[in-house]
Amino acid sequence: MATFDLLQFLATFLSALALLVCITSQYKSYKSKRLCHPPPPPQAEGCWPVIGHLHLFHQRQLTHRTLSNMADKYGPIFTVKLGLHRALVVSSWEFARECFTVHDKAFSTRPIIAATRLMGYNCAMFGFAPYGPFWREMRRITTTELLSNAQLDKMRHVRASEVENAIKELYEHASERGSSPVDMKRWFGDLNLNFSLRFVGGKHYQDSRKKDPEYCRRLVRDFFNMFGVFVLSDAIPMLGWWDMNGYRKLMKQTAKGMDALVGGWLEEHKRRRLSSKEGKELEDDDEKDFMGVLIDNLDGASISGFDADTIIKATCAFIRL
Repeated sequence: MATFDLLQFLATFLSALALLVCITSQYKSYKSKRLCHPPPPPQAEGCWPVIGHLHLFHQRQLTHRTLSNMADKYGPIFTVKLGLHRALVVSSWEFARECFTVHDKAFSTRPIIAATRLMGYNCAMFGFAPYGPFWREMRRITTTELLSNAQLDKMRHVRASEVENAIKELYEHASERGSSPVDMKRWFGDLNLNFSLRFVGGKHYQDSRKKDPEYCRRLVRDFFNMFGVFVLSDAIPMLGWWDMNGYRKLMKQTAKGMDALVGGWLEEHKRRRLSSKEGKELEDDDEKDFMGVLIDNLDGASISGFDADTIIKATCAFIRL
């Protein structure tokens, strides 16, 4: 009986000793980590459960002024909570340079929001895609093949042609309407739109829907604006089922229109490329737009689960942004 009690005592003692050693080890590890890492930046006051600091950004004051007032109070670097997500706010150029040079990889990824899922071909737009192999490969193709000095130099005639056409429109306006005013904001907007569409798909916005010349302008404007709207599910993912302002529905409609527009350009390029292979017509390298260059580089390849057509359409739509 005494031997059994002794064994039970030893087992209890050893168990307690092992637990004590484990707790001590974990404490030392936690303490060393705290000593190695600096304390986190302060968090702004007024954080509410679930919504965080969102209520502070729905006042009449502009957002950048609200953040500026916070920076005066909390310093050049602090955090706010946008719903369930913590965001770092930097208002010092020294810290900003540190973020985008020394720690650029840590800040290179993008959060997955409703716009990138619904209008960005489920994150196939590499500019909004999370940092990873797909982002790196598409960035390489874009910088070396699409935005290289050689490719931009090949497209210099497009810039000259579009400026010439825009000036002709001003002369025609003056000859037809005399001294009536010209909406220069719209004029420059059309010039910029024609630039980008010629670079991307070799088209004018008037060519996209001849029955409705305003269609492409509205579609591109809506596509651009929808990426800047606030969707509640971006801050509080559990409310993804609730389309509070109807933005998700508008995003789906805009994505459908943009996909039809860019998809039509892609099919036209494929037909032209097939005719070129059959010898019916030859495509000059100087006339190749971004979409043509992408088709040549991808040529049916698949990257990170995205097929070539999806990548081409997503990249061309992103470049237009």
